Amino acid sequence: MGSLAGVEVIMPPRSDPHDFAPTPKQVEAMRSADLLVVNGEGFEAGLVDAIDAAEADGATVVRATDAVELRPLAHGAGKDPHVFTSPANMVVIAQAIADRLAKVLPAVETPAYRAQVDAYVGQLRSLDADVEEVLRVVPQERRVLVTNHDVFGYFADRYDFEILGAVVPSGSTLAEPSSKDLRELADLVARAGVPAIFADTSSPRRLADALAGEGADVRVVELFSESLGEPGSGGDTYLDLMRTDAERIAAALR
Repeated sequence: MGSLAGVEVIMPPRSDPHDFAPTPKQVEAMRSADLLVVNGEGFEAGLVDAIDAAEADGATVVRATDAVELRPLAHGAGKDPHVFTSPANMVVIAQAIADRLAKVLPAVETPAYRAQVDAYVGQLRSLDADVEEVLRVVPQERRVLVTNHDVFGYFADRYDFEILGAVVPSGSTLAEPSSKDLRELADLVARAGVPAIFADTSSPRRLADALAGEGADVRVVELFSESLGEPGSGGDTYLDLMRTDAERIAAALR
């Protein structure tokens, strides 16, 4: 968009979005913005007050979760906010964000802008096909995921996986499992013969390690589930992140 609009990213790589807290300067930037792009559905728990304040001050807030059909959380009430784990969802979300931005900032509505939007949507469609192809090596009986918390529901729906369980039985990393939760999940993992537990790079792996220590003979594999990684990490863009995750899942379960 060049000089037509300035873009500021509030949450840096490797942040845990469930407990990230903005600085006063970032709060002020949000309140003075013309448009805020957020995930929505309570995903950015530490930013909710700042988002509400910005909206009250007149900022247009685009919530990704408004653009697609939401699935229920596997544990607890509410809807699952992790819509980004499906590139097919992101095709719809990217188009919705682009349309809203053009309405809020009409100066960006140019042929070059639409060409850029179309190109990125095309990359997302290719990503969806690539992820499906990478995962093709995983046999049906091994398409089972145990994750650090409830984060890969949309991924599982899109690519035909079963969510066996989560170390933290919640859609947020802020929840804590009980010893009983860990024991029951460890028993379930052992009975199912699950070879790997998938943990988040943006949050501590101690809970997944604790589950492995409960007697489940599995290894812990880190995925970029809720935050971009540093440059060169394999997860520094959304496109790279999803391809890296697919490759790690396929390698662990094939």
